[in-house]
Amino acid sequence: MDTNEFVLLKLLFLAFWVNTWMMSGTSASDTFNLEPTITWQRRLCNESRLRWEVEVCGEDFKRDMAHVDPQQWCNLTHFMSEYHLFTLCTETKAHNVDCYWPNPLVESYIIRIHKHLFSNCTIEEVIWMDPPDDTLTVLILIPVFLTLAMIALVVWCSKRSDLLA
Repeated sequence: MDTNEFVLLKLLFLAFWVNTWMMSGTSASDTFNLEPTITWQRRLCNESRLRWEVEVCGEDFKRDMAHVDPQQWCNLTHFMSEYHLFTLCTETKAHNVDCYWPNPLVESYIIRIHKHLFSNCTIEEVIWMDPPDDTLTVLILIPVFLTLAMIALVVWCSKRSDLLA
């Protein structure tokens, strides 16, 4: 056996041995625990307390809305900060009593508030109409012609590829 072949065989054996030695300590079954570790346990949502806390938020919101002119109740820009504080209050209170937000209880209360305060804000029903035929024709034909133009450009460039390359 040639000395170079012998050295190569030794290196191969050494590499195999080092790889086996290094991988022996990294077995997933030895070092990785498959059992879930629970560092804290989530408490159950206290819905009765949440109902009371959301009522407090609602009363604060109604008191804040009393300072806004009722003619402006349909314009969100006039009471945006009050509504933001109401939403933030319901979210904070829900998290304080270990409930997620939004949840069905908070949503139903918010819907009740909307029905109470904003029931007169329904705008007239918008009647949708088709655009005039000329406008509709232009809106349809522009993409069609652009697509045809792009196809023609690709075909023209592919025929002239010998000149462009």
